[in-house]
Amino acid sequence: MSPRLRWWILLLLFLAMTINLLDRQVLSLVAPVLRDQFHLSNTQLGVVFFSFLLGMTLGQIPVGMMHDRIGPRMGFCLIISWWSAANLLHSLARSVLQFGLLRFMLGLGECGVYSGGVKTIGQWFPVRERALAAGLFNSGSLLGAIIAPPLIVYLTTRLGWPYAFLLPSLTGLIWLWPWLALRWNPRTEPMVAAAAGRERVLPLLAMPAVWGVVLMRSFGGPVSHFYWNWLPEYLKRERGMSLQQIGWWAWLPFLAGGLGNIGGGWLSSHLIRRGWSVNGARKAAFFLATALCLAAVLVPAAHSAASAMALICVAVMGINAFAANLMGIIADLFPQRILAKVSALTGVGDGAMSMTMMLATGVVLDRASWAPVFIAAGLLPLLSLTSLLVLVGRVRPIPLGEIYRDGSHFA
Repeated sequence: MSPRLRWWILLLLFLAMTINLLDRQVLSLVAPVLRDQFHLSNTQLGVVFFSFLLGMTLGQIPVGMMHDRIGPRMGFCLIISWWSAANLLHSLARSVLQFGLLRFMLGLGECGVYSGGVKTIGQWFPVRERALAAGLFNSGSLLGAIIAPPLIVYLTTRLGWPYAFLLPSLTGLIWLWPWLALRWNPRTEPMVAAAAGRERVLPLLAMPAVWGVVLMRSFGGPVSHFYWNWLPEYLKRERGMSLQQIGWWAWLPFLAGGLGNIGGGWLSSHLIRRGWSVNGARKAAFFLATALCLAAVLVPAAHSAASAMALICVAVMGINAFAANLMGIIADLFPQRILAKVSALTGVGDGAMSMTMMLATGVVLDRASWAPVFIAAGLLPLLSLTSLLVLVGRVRPIPLGEIYRDGSHFA
């Protein structure tokens, strides 16, 4: 294996995730302007967020299978071209229906970045480096979320909200140039060559470990989506911040999340290097991440915007340390040939639960307050931890033959 090449690939995956979250975050940051201009309720905004997650959910398995069949190199070219075009077209939308349709199209493209990234990391990185590589890859989402508030607010206030969609969309098309210029030959890379396969999806659903990781992501994913989508609205409606103040301060939780991504991945990798078992290291990091997520429960009781932001920073750090170790666990458990399929199944669970939570959040905010939403954000990761302990059990490599006991692997 070429060590230098795999780190260049990881850098580009990091940038792809950055662009992914930059494009995804535009709508939530311009939502206060759109709500005032088009007279949208929280429930209608929740429907728009729901449409994105519906696209992500329906696209997970087909896009995961695409990554397994044609490889993530060409797979990333297709999905980034698709989602960049969909995000650009948001600049032309003027109604809930139009925004909803375009969010659906955006979700169809963006759903593949996670499964493609997990598959690529499983191909190129050994076990002791996977959680750190996953943390670095996933921290691209936090860089995108850090860049987005000041950039999108600047574009919105200086040029108008349509330009906030238009200009960031071009970054995805620029990304394609170095990705295509960085060539690798699967025949000369044994781990990459071994990762190609066409195994069936249905037998995976008979395994408790598969359901374990699906539920882990299903209970953790909606928490991330809540912070990405609703934080600007919370800061404006509940804490009285102007759009300019949101641009200055909304990036702080995502900076903390970036530290959680890298720190959470580093912790389990460090413990493995110190002689811990993979099982012990992953679970220790997961326990700590879940504990940090509980800070969200205290946000409604915070007496000031500064203390609320501090608690949100701790909670976002926790959910991103959670995400880094979940990616490492998936890569630890399953053979490379089926990593994208398993990751896609976890994405279906994430999408289904997140859709429900996005709609419920809008309804709860119109009828009650922010308190139930933040309490749910703090407690859901505990259900993920339960799924790890009960359904996954010991974190260990599962042989392909144990998954497909009848010997018939292929679709």
